[in-house]
Amino acid sequence: MRILLTVFTCALALLGAGCGGDPVSAQEGAERKIFLINNRSEPRFLDLQRCNSVAEHQIMLALSEGLVAEKKDSELEVEPGVAEKWVPNEKADVWTFTIRKNAKWSDGVGITAHDFVWSWRRMLSKELGSEYTTMLFLLKNGEPFFKKEVTAEELGVKALDDYTLEVTLVGPTPHFPSIICHTSWWPVPRHAIEKHGSIYDVMNPWTQQENLVSNGPFKMKRYLFKQYVEVQRNPHYWDAANVKLDGVRFYPIDKDLTEERLFRRGQLHATYATPPSKIPRYLTDHSDIVRNYQNLAIRFYRINTTRKPLDDMRVRQALGFALDRESLVKNVLRANQTPCYGLTPPIAGYETANFFSLDVAKAQQLLAEAGFPGGRGFPELELLIAKSEVEVSMAEAVQAMWRKALGISIHIKQVDFTVQLTMQHSKEYDIAVAGWSADYYDPATFVDMWLTDGGNNETGWSNKEFDSLVAAATQCADAAERLRILNRAEAIAAREAPVVPIYVYTRTRLIHPAVKNFQPRALDNWLWKHLDLACPVPPSSMDALLTAQD
Repeated sequence: MRILLTVFTCALALLGAGCGGDPVSAQEGAERKIFLINNRSEPRFLDLQRCNSVAEHQIMLALSEGLVAEKKDSELEVEPGVAEKWVPNEKADVWTFTIRKNAKWSDGVGITAHDFVWSWRRMLSKELGSEYTTMLFLLKNGEPFFKKEVTAEELGVKALDDYTLEVTLVGPTPHFPSIICHTSWWPVPRHAIEKHGSIYDVMNPWTQQENLVSNGPFKMKRYLFKQYVEVQRNPHYWDAANVKLDGVRFYPIDKDLTEERLFRRGQLHATYATPPSKIPRYLTDHSDIVRNYQNLAIRFYRINTTRKPLDDMRVRQALGFALDRESLVKNVLRANQTPCYGLTPPIAGYETANFFSLDVAKAQQLLAEAGFPGGRGFPELELLIAKSEVEVSMAEAVQAMWRKALGISIHIKQVDFTVQLTMQHSKEYDIAVAGWSADYYDPATFVDMWLTDGGNNETGWSNKEFDSLVAAATQCADAAERLRILNRAEAIAAREAPVVPIYVYTRTRLIHPAVKNFQPRALDNWLWKHLDLACPVPPSSMDALLTAQD
């Protein structure tokens, strides 16, 4: 209890950091239109093209904007962003975007079509080392340009003039506007990056607080390491008149119990999650301040297929068949998650290639065939997780399942989330818990991440037939046939099991009654431009929580 109190006291100090009347409570935040949200972890990067985590993504949604944006009232449609209009050719493999002439960077410099050409070339440069490079392989000659087999002029993006951008793709892509809602397609400021050093140098100081230039509804205000990232209204944003908040503060609190306690003490407008043990009561007694909704996202275990005995597909399959997903979601997670047996969550019009089930006998047989009958001779493996109450509870449950079903021993290793990401990228792990949220509403966002040497693969797994099918899907003009090709590719990856799927996400957030215009979204993207805070704060069951004893 003393340790927990110390953690909570430190977190209160974190929220109260700063000076000059900075908001330190949800009430003060509502009065000053400063949204206080827990973002779970520290960002590794503030360079838009290097970002890869959910925490970084949410910050970028406030700081930046692409050609188009997610529509406020529909996740399947888009609305104008930096581009005021766009039109495809008949085959939908060439798109022409008209850049709005009042679009500007946060330092007042105008945005042009040339900014997108330069940004996409940078994104596709090996020197940058982006984990999302393969997203832009959709461009004509995208992959050859990455491999330095063609010149920049041959890449499928051209500025026909300052405000007309022509984009040529590898094949028909009628859903292209949805794809470019993802941050990997958004522009970065050439003039700001080149001013401070090499355009590829990870240490280039252009992302420091005083140097960061962006183009979204907000701009950087303050970054206090291990305390918070704060953004403020960007007066140069083309639609600044319709931005309702004056700022957003992102906290990196990584403990569910701590953030829930801070919420009850009136220190946050929104949590990242809710402790599993408290979710049932919130859903029953405080339905007005809790939001439980399904994400287009899955939780899974990455497996390092370059390490023995995990290089044996039978071992990986055994781990998958020995997992009791129903028990995990019902008895451990308790937030209405659903078990996942393939590599994609439910998506309208697409049939997931389910491979796994709970089949302990089959798991035992596979392990025996791999040379480890009853688990004998099997080495102790390490399960890498981030520091989180939920992750610990799930890891301990899975550890017990594998010990009971397979007779094998798994050691749990906890690290900070940013450290986990680094270890995954360098393959310094045996098994690592991971999650993947859809980059856009399409099964391809879950399937193509397992391409050979894909920036987000990080398992060492490779299959030529799989790669060929994913490539074929990008060339297919028939929408139904394209989905069938993706399903065949998914079936290969599911069978060879470089990852073991666990469950389809739900998000359970606590939302302060002051928050206006919050909409649960399957992609879980916060549309900061549309959010607002009410003052005075409406009455709610939050009032009773504020007086509750910790």
